[in-house]
Amino acid sequence: MPRLTALFIAFALFAAAPSAVWAQNRPVQSQGAPAFLSVIDDVPLMPGLTERPDAAVVFDKPEGRIIETEASGRLARAEVLKFYAASLPQLGWRARAEGRFLRDKEELALSFASGAGGALTVRFTLSPDR
Repeated sequence: MPRLTALFIAFALFAAAPSAVWAQNRPVQSQGAPAFLSVIDDVPLMPGLTERPDAAVVFDKPEGRIIETEASGRLARAEVLKFYAASLPQLGWRARAEGRFLRDKEELALSFASGAGGALTVRFTLSPDR
């Protein structure tokens, strides 16, 4: 009987090990989890920026989609450019010029405007590559 008990315990530990490893390595959604733009769902929203859903415009044309949206926050233009230059290539985008990225047959352009109270507005424009 002790041998059967030992075999049962070994089996239980073996069966539990993969789930314990998975629990340690699974993605955890938390407040620190990356957010993405609502209308360009594969472009991350930089921490510190807040998207303005009322500013979103979406057109679907035979040549490709055209999407514009805005986000704002109290960040420096250089910080935003650095964030997107580092994060977008991980999602398949290639830098074309400062604030301009190319993937497949689409171009993503970032433009900037100073807002009230020192806030920076970032405009994201996705369009077919010309």
